[in-house]
Amino acid sequence: MNTPLVIIMQAGEAAAEGAKKGLFGLNPSMNMILMMVLIFGVMWLFMIRPQQKQQKELAKFRESLERGSRVVTAGGIHGTVKEVKQSTIVIQIDSNVAIEVDKGMIMRAPAEGQK
Repeated sequence: MNTPLVIIMQAGEAAAEGAKKGLFGLNPSMNMILMMVLIFGVMWLFMIRPQQKQQKELAKFRESLERGSRVVTAGGIHGTVKEVKQSTIVIQIDSNVAIEVDKGMIMRAPAEGQK
């Protein structure tokens, strides 16, 4: 009695049994948890970790600022550090023009070719 109908029924039963087990022989809820953990791990590896590294480097740069350092603010103002205070920095942007800026707004040193 190996008619095509019986073969199709046997294949359907095997597929249903395979669907109950899921990936790696785990039940479907464990598969979902495993996939969520894998997605979070990949996201941490490619997005969160590099951002944390960049923030640490920026904090290190801000702490290493001293008189005479060239800096660029978040607003794009280029200047030279005139004085470093607890939470602010006085930047000289032109002769006889100095501004006081929060340390958190110092973003980077200017590119090599810029004054």
